[in-house]
Amino acid sequence: MSIAATQLGAAAPASAPPAAAAARKLSRSELARCLWSFRKEIAWVGVFSFFANLLLLAPTVYMLQVFDRVMLSGNQLTLAALSLITLLFYLVMGVAEWLRSRLLVRAGAKFDQAINARIFDASFDATLDGPARNPSQPFTDLTQMRQFLSGPGAFAFFDLPWIPVYLGVLFMMHPVLGWSAIGFAVLLLAVALLGQRYTSPRNERAATSVVALNAHVHSRLRHAETVQALGMLGNLRRRWLDAHAQNIEVHDHAYEANHRIQATVKFLQFSQQSLILAIGALLAIDGKIGVGAMIASNALMANALRPITTFVNTWRTFVESRQAWRRLADLLDRHPPHADAIGSADVKGQITLRGLVARAPGRERPILDGLTAEFKAGEVVAIVGPSGAGKSTLARCLVDVWPDVSGEVLLDGQPMRHWSRDALGPRIGYLPQDIELMDGTIAENIARFGAVDSAAVIEAAKRTGIHELVLRFPKGYDTPMGEAGGLLSGGQRQRIGLARALYGDPNLLVLDEPNASLDDAGEAALIRTVRDLRARGKTVFMIVHQKQYLAVADRVLVLQDGRIVQLAQVTVERPSTSTEVVKP
Repeated sequence: MSIAATQLGAAAPASAPPAAAAARKLSRSELARCLWSFRKEIAWVGVFSFFANLLLLAPTVYMLQVFDRVMLSGNQLTLAALSLITLLFYLVMGVAEWLRSRLLVRAGAKFDQAINARIFDASFDATLDGPARNPSQPFTDLTQMRQFLSGPGAFAFFDLPWIPVYLGVLFMMHPVLGWSAIGFAVLLLAVALLGQRYTSPRNERAATSVVALNAHVHSRLRHAETVQALGMLGNLRRRWLDAHAQNIEVHDHAYEANHRIQATVKFLQFSQQSLILAIGALLAIDGKIGVGAMIASNALMANALRPITTFVNTWRTFVESRQAWRRLADLLDRHPPHADAIGSADVKGQITLRGLVARAPGRERPILDGLTAEFKAGEVVAIVGPSGAGKSTLARCLVDVWPDVSGEVLLDGQPMRHWSRDALGPRIGYLPQDIELMDGTIAENIARFGAVDSAAVIEAAKRTGIHELVLRFPKGYDTPMGEAGGLLSGGQRQRIGLARALYGDPNLLVLDEPNASLDDAGEAALIRTVRDLRARGKTVFMIVHQKQYLAVADRVLVLQDGRIVQLAQVTVERPSTSTEVVKP
């Protein structure tokens, strides 16, 4: 266990005692602590590895007895007894191999189950911090770790301590056999280390090239309609062919390097088998060892070099697993478990901004610069301003999803970060600027993929005017979004997103351009919905551009260059004509 943890994690300082260094390492790494929790299973794997490796000496002893005793005495009863005992040893060895394999597989599965929820949460938090180039990488790393822990590379760790035992037996047969085995072992280790230095950079470039090529294709195909309409396919095809050719070239170099190392290892393996037999034959001719020792030394040499050969063959997997370990450990360290948060209090909807500053990577000037304001529960606030003023960023800050924030956003007097997201999420409604409807039925999307309350789903759909449209689908609310997505217009998807925000009757709603893509009927339904929310005492923040939406607001907040330039009550003057004049 300690060997695996040390190899997979960062090495401890050489001057530190092993136990203290291991303890400090485990205290630092949540991933290592999780692995250390399976020390009992790993210890049992070590016990079964002891018997499996000890009984690997049985063929050597059997051959020595057959050639040096039975062949000379001609006693068939001795041969039968030796054969039965050896078969019994083989049976025990097979059971030990099976048990340790089963234990490692189960330990790998339990390790996955113990840490997968944390990795999911940490990956989600990392995505909130900024768009990841490959958001599925942590889950790929977890799979890589689990497969390594239950694969042949892990067995090699338990077999390594037995190399000196096999070498010692070879030295007992004859020192020349022992030194020959050490020479081959050193040669294989040298090939492994040189091969790692030779192939690792090429393998890393190949893996990076695949990720970049997949991202390139995905980003282009995602806008297939625009590509087709503007005749961009030929240009994009040429760019993809160039990128694909570079990817093939990189992979060819990596494959050639790996094949050279594999060919070298195979040459050494076959050479070792023949040369050790030749050395044994020379010693037997000189009468220094018997014929049984000559043949047994070949099998014993194979046992001694087997863990090293396994390491050489699985070195790439080991390096990839070590890199996956480091990435996962870094991810978990950067995104620790959330502390206990407010989860039982009801949300009233009072919002307070205290020196709110929001920044973005690569931008010196903050998007939001020191916003301070107070909003009472039950207010409808219209947020207006020119493009780039920070309106959408403010909306994300109000629901606590903007990563780089200083200052405070208080909900009912408590900082947003102190609220439990699992408890707060169902009590607020959020409509982002870019509507993201996920795989699942229309009802599941509206119900936020929780337990579907049919009455609440229908109520939310009716309030946004989408109910009748949904009923026209053959499966109604059970229509998968994959089928409905091609039939829904942008405005209809917007209204489903609004229904999702209204689901559960939350007291706080943040709507980022809820009228985007809406037709006249949709805008009328939206105005009715906001008026209803206002009458029911809900707190609503909505980013709008049309003046008619100011008529349903209590206050208007004007943003410009990331600052509040105006925050005033909305008054509606009704002259003798029927036209309403809205003035902030």
